[in-house]
Formats: sequence, C-alpha cells, structure tokens
Amino acid sequence: MQKRQLGKSGLEVSAIGLGCMGMSYGYGPAADKKEMIALIRAAVELGVTFFDTAEIYGPYVNEELVGEALAPFKGEVVIATKFGIQMKDGKQVLDSKPETIRHSVEGSLKRLKVETIDLYYQHRVDPNVPIEEVAGVIQDLMREGKIRHWGLSEAGVQTIRRAHAVQPLTAVQSEYSLWWRSPEEELLPVLEELGIGFVPFSPLGKGFLTGTIDQNATFAESDFRRMVPRFQLENITANQVLVELIKQIAAEHRATPSQIALAWLLAQKPWIVPIPGTRKRERLEENLGALEVVLTEEEWQELNDALANIDIAGDRYPAGSDFANRVGQ
Repeated sequence: MQKRQLGKSGLEVSAIGLGCMGMSYGYGPAADKKEMIALIRAAVELGVTFFDTAEIYGPYVNEELVGEALAPFKGEVVIATKFGIQMKDGKQVLDSKPETIRHSVEGSLKRLKVETIDLYYQHRVDPNVPIEEVAGVIQDLMREGKIRHWGLSEAGVQTIRRAHAVQPLTAVQSEYSLWWRSPEEELLPVLEELGIGFVPFSPLGKGFLTGTIDQNATFAESDFRRMVPRFQLENITANQVLVELIKQIAAEHRATPSQIALAWLLAQKPWIVPIPGTRKRERLEENLGALEVVLTEEEWQELNDALANIDIAGDRYPAGSDFANRVGQ
C-alpha cells in the first residue's frame, strides 16, 4: 500500500482512506453491523490505515462501529473523528464551546475504544466561538494526551490561518472531486503554503462519478442525496456528459470510472488523501485499484482541459440551507 504524509505534520497514512459515514448514516438505512465490521477489517488487510468517522454520524453509532471493528488493530491504524455538531430537539446544531468539546472527546474516546484520538476535526466552524478559543482547548487536550493531531472540516481560508497560528493543523477536510473543484481556487494554495494536508470527502461525487447513477436512479427517504440539487433528475441528465468523459478515459486505461476519478485526485498533490466510502468489498478493492492507475502529464492536462469546457449543473447543497451556510466560514 502506498503511503502519504498529511502536510508537514509527520502523520503518515495509506494513500487512500476509508470514509465510514455511509455505513450507518446519510445514505439510506444503516447497513448490517457485522457486515460493516468485516468490511472495515478487510480494508485493514488490504493495507488501508486511515479511517474516518464523526460523533454526529448516527449520532454515535458510526463511532461505535469503527471502534469495534478496529479494536484488534490498535497502533496500526489512524482514526479520524469530529466534534462540533450536536443533536438538540431532533436538529443538528453547531456547538464548539470548550465544555462541549471536552464532553465530546471523552465520548469519542470511549466509543472508539482508544486512549488517544489520532486526528480530531472541528466538523463545522461555530460562529459563536472564536477559532482561537477552539484551538486553545485542542492544545490542552493534546497536552493531556487525548489528541495527537487536529484539523478543520469545510472551513474558510481565513479561519484556517487563524487556527493554524495558534495550534498547527495537520489536515483540512472538504469536498473535492472532478465535479466539485472549488478548493482549487483558494483552499489548496493556502494548504500548500502552510504545510497542511488535505482530505477530500465525496471524492466520487457521492456516487455519481462511478457511472452507476442515471435518470432512473431512486434514493431512499433517509438518503441525503434526495435533497441535493445535483441529484435532481434534470441535473443528473445534464451532468452525464462528465461521466461519459470519465468512462472514455477509463476505457483507455482499462480502468473503471471510479479509479480514474480517484487517480485524478491523487495526481493533484502528494499531500492529498481521499476517503471514498462504500458498503461493498468489491467497491473497496476497486477504489484501492486507483493507486495502480497512472495518468501521464499529457493525459492529466487533456482531462483538465476537457473539464474546463463542462459546466456542472446544480449546487452541492440546497441554497439557503444549514448545509450551505456552514461551508467556508
């Protein structure tokens, strides 16, 4: 398994990680727990050492799943989890008050069955708590041995700079893929400047870039994609032009669309570590196969040139929603 370092932190992980959220949250009914434990352990056997979860996924059940699955591999894997979103009266609310962070870290340690959290992200920036105050709490938790590294998720570049000045960040997590390239504008240059690693979630466009979602796709009531503008019928239809391009390149490489999408991401920077999620072993193996796909400089440039002429239809979050308003703060 190829390894990568997240920025200048010294944290080394497998070049592709495993996002575990969808196993129990966000993409329809939760999968069978025993099957997901087997899948996570299969990932370890295949060389994956980087696993991503969060307190709010479930809430709590995803951390419990990851903790049980990875209990036999203590010291061999890196687990990332997140704080800062709480469930109150059935609704997600931002809460990064110092006492809430301390309560969250204790809960995560227990559910993950570890003594130290390898990588602890603020899930979304809390506008009511200065990021410097959050960073100060993280510093204290590091001194206490409860956290090794910390990061931010979906934060804006000014917040990243302010946080990093207090306690250096190891990683920033945000959406990034062939159909969401916004991080290239401001985020990636700042991360490179500061020596911070980047962990793209939804690197396969929430499944769209696999080439398996078309005009006939249906989503369960509890599937997050039902509310995503990009998964409305007219936008699924309009965005097939991107999938066709990826399929064409995949055929030339005797690869799958997923492998091309991941190979493209990996080629961007050596400190980028995508975390595709799946519930199936064959998809896990397929995703890891992206590490064997090498795009030449010429192919990479041709792909980028072609992408520049494709307009992606639909936003990634509904306009005005909490999801949209919490990004880039």
